[in-house]
Amino acid sequence: MKHLNTLLLLLAGTLTCFGQQKRQEQQLDSIFTMMYNQNQFNGTVLIAEKGKIIFKKGYGYSNEITKQYNNVQTQYELASCSKQFTGAAIVLLKRAGKINYEDKLSKYIPELGFWDKVTIYDLLRHTSGIPEYFKMEQGWDKTKIATNKDVITYYTKEKDTLEFTPGSKHRYTNTNYILLASIIEKISGKTYAEFLSQHIFKPLKMNNTFVYCSRLNPANIKNYATGYVWAKTRFNKVTSDSPEYDDPSVRFFDGVVGASKISSNVEDLYKWINALKNNTLFTQQEFNEMTAVTKTSTGKTIPYGFGFDVSKRENHFSFGHTGNWDGYISFIYHNTIKDRTIIVLENFNLGTHPYENINEIIEGKSLTIEYKKKISIPEDSIAKFTGTYVNEKETKENHIITCQDGHLFYNTTRLKWDMRFFPVSANEFQAIRQGGVDGVLKFTKLENGDTKLEMLEYGKVIGSGIRKN
Repeated sequence: MKHLNTLLLLLAGTLTCFGQQKRQEQQLDSIFTMMYNQNQFNGTVLIAEKGKIIFKKGYGYSNEITKQYNNVQTQYELASCSKQFTGAAIVLLKRAGKINYEDKLSKYIPELGFWDKVTIYDLLRHTSGIPEYFKMEQGWDKTKIATNKDVITYYTKEKDTLEFTPGSKHRYTNTNYILLASIIEKISGKTYAEFLSQHIFKPLKMNNTFVYCSRLNPANIKNYATGYVWAKTRFNKVTSDSPEYDDPSVRFFDGVVGASKISSNVEDLYKWINALKNNTLFTQQEFNEMTAVTKTSTGKTIPYGFGFDVSKRENHFSFGHTGNWDGYISFIYHNTIKDRTIIVLENFNLGTHPYENINEIIEGKSLTIEYKKKISIPEDSIAKFTGTYVNEKETKENHIITCQDGHLFYNTTRLKWDMRFFPVSANEFQAIRQGGVDGVLKFTKLENGDTKLEMLEYGKVIGSGIRKN
């Protein structure tokens, strides 16, 4: 009888855990489905807790033409989440005795000797003071695709001064990781793609992870997601360099690697996180260096490691990164104390993710309203808010509200913002949020018959205007 009671207790515990996980899956799926239906999510998510995957699923199309769906094996451009692999490659070269973090940039790229105080460590932590490379767009031949060599040639000719003394400030700059990729190639004698494949991706069996410049060297890759944006003023999804959106920079910077251009899927990235936390590829000391929170020479905290955003405080230690480029959004996060991993990859530039709700669901807490649900109201009830609203503080830039497909579009007389809002009440419209930034348009009928527009960000009024009756 005693053994039977024990067995029954174990069975009851197993059923309880199974029921809890099922509830978590249903809650997570419900939120992501709602966001997908509201054009706020299009991609794949993987969530793990204490070494166990508790949720993974794809939403929306990976290709708008073929109507192929995103799934857990779908591969996406990682954008700036690529930086952690560049940082990892530098660690491996340091281990091999081929580089020191204190080495000067000029030792490996002598053409940039005028930046004689910049070290490898400065590049890794974004404390170099080197300007952002996007400025080379101004004089670039738009018919050509730039590479890292072109970036170095540009700076060699420009001989730009540093924006601050190396080590004195922390300022995130993509150029740092482009130069690190070039250093990796110089030291190893291999291409950036070859080195990462041989020393990181293959050892960890990350078989769906690779460096990919889709415009410089296009390939037919099975289950690869196309990055999308909305055509300006319309709801059609197009690529960033389409004439209907017109961002040529994604094409002529396509050959520049190190700060971006790695592609992967959620399952491979979970292997990567497990390798980091289990010291599979790096020793504990190396991992500690990669995720250290250091200080500038002026004593300011640097919450950035070797390609990782790092957060450390009492009873908390997390690392990860975000990315946003060419119609792709990426988010990789690991909480070491809770052993919790959240990986989100999207192929739509207005995508976001319910970070707070994910944590609340895992922890069994009551859900807050992180993302409001779209309501259905007649088109004419939405269209009644269109018109020009005279800015109450800056009359030279008035607010322009138009309507299309059940949404309000926001622009001004000075700038074409092309921001879209959907109804969440009879007089409030929620922004389709890029990068998770909250935005609301609120309309109030005044006693004299005029209509007042208030623009709110996280509940705070940041702008307003009046439309005359």
